[in-house]
Amino acid sequence: MCGRFARTTPPAEIAAQFGVTEVLEGLDDRPDWNVTPRRTVPVVRDPEPHRRVLEPMRWGLVPRWAKDPSIGDRMINARAETLATKPAFRRSLARRRCVIPADGFYEWQPVPGRRRKQPWYFRARDGRPLAFAGLWEAWRPDNDAPWLVTCVIVTTDANRLMAAVHDRMPAILTPERLETWLDPEVDDPAVVGALLEPAPEGLLECWPVSTEVNNPAHNGPELVRPLE
Repeated sequence: MCGRFARTTPPAEIAAQFGVTEVLEGLDDRPDWNVTPRRTVPVVRDPEPHRRVLEPMRWGLVPRWAKDPSIGDRMINARAETLATKPAFRRSLARRRCVIPADGFYEWQPVPGRRRKQPWYFRARDGRPLAFAGLWEAWRPDNDAPWLVTCVIVTTDANRLMAAVHDRMPAILTPERLETWLDPEVDDPAVVGALLEPAPEGLLECWPVSTEVNNPAHNGPELVRPLE
């Protein structure tokens, strides 16, 4: 599960880190410390060989066959184990893979004797943006309407660090795996599926944070400060 994340690196810096050749319009330069479903986020994809774009997409995948976009509220995550068999994801797995950059993400841990779960913040030890494996899709209600472009974060089993808090985590791509994941000429489900392993041990660090992050209206650097 990944229901909230932080995106604070400016689009220009994201483009430089991920080797983007074209930045499309509609990206927001302002940092977002509490990204929630339906929010527009910057996404990296390779429409064709030797062309990599950074473009805005709405978080919450709306399949092309959907009757209305509300289905996206239930498709913010996609399990790596079932991408090749679920109708909502199998075509995107072959043709519409992307990367969703994130500076960190939140997960909630049950606490014995307490009703409210404890949020934790996870980020890369080196402070660089993480590369979440994602899928994207374009939807519109009819041929005269504009396209709604949406995305979903792929999740996988937790690594050892994550398992203390939750049994799932975003599928985080290392630089070499990212190139294969984005390659539009690779369409073998077995090949791309093999890239979606738990994050390497030592990649991430984490700490507990305030329950202020529970409220989508709260947004600021204080959300990721460690609890004293």
